[in-house]
Amino acid sequence: MTTGFSLYGWLLHLGREVLQWLRGWWLMAFIGAQVAVLALSPSSWRRETRGAVLRQVYAAAGPGLPGFTTLMALFNVVVIRIVVVTAFAYGLTQYALDAVVRVLVLELIPLAAALFVAVEYSIPSGSELYKLKRDGGFQALRARGIDPLVHEVLPRVLAGVAAVLLLAAFSCVISLVLAYIGVHGFNLAGMAAYNRGVGHIFNPVVSLIFGLKTLLFALAVALLPVANALRDMPHRASRTSVELQGLVRMFVLMLVIEIASLVGNYY
Repeated sequence: MTTGFSLYGWLLHLGREVLQWLRGWWLMAFIGAQVAVLALSPSSWRRETRGAVLRQVYAAAGPGLPGFTTLMALFNVVVIRIVVVTAFAYGLTQYALDAVVRVLVLELIPLAAALFVAVEYSIPSGSELYKLKRDGGFQALRARGIDPLVHEVLPRVLAGVAAVLLLAAFSCVISLVLAYIGVHGFNLAGMAAYNRGVGHIFNPVVSLIFGLKTLLFALAVALLPVANALRDMPHRASRTSVELQGLVRMFVLMLVIEIASLVGNYY
């Protein structure tokens, strides 16, 4: 009987944990739908909202853009050199460009841009929203006739999405230029072969998957930490616990997106 009661208690606890986990994801999806509706609503784009969005976009991408692009350029140089030297050593020169572009541009750059924005902006921004909500800031805004979702949440989400797309675009351009230099050197003799090789890699299906993956990474990074901060947390929850929960959910979703993109590209 004791074993039966212990098993029943364990199953009951497991069921509650699963329901709480599913409820958390449902709330994330609901908040994301609210933000999407607000982003598409013309009434949300008043002068003060546009100004808030621009300020948040600069805060998300402006300070980190030089450092991120510099680090990515150095990382690209190292990876490109390793791949090219290895390909030459094994007589696989014709596959060097393909390997460089697929590894760097298709896989690493969107992930690196998303993680950089998450650590530098989205997760701290989510904890700021949690603190603002906990201290009664949302109620104060509503008392003044201001919607907190429009004034505080929407600019942060849009800024996170824009920052990921901007950093990924800059890094992709830099990586493609460095890939050409690493494979063909400082001359234009290999431009035709380079264009054919890159064009062969970025066929319509791969380009669509790459664009969708980058956009989904941006949405996950921008939305999940913010949406997690808007949930009803226990009063004992600290800022660190809020950031950790948002980080875990974000990593889970990004892993699912990455697996789906790999299946689409290589299977």
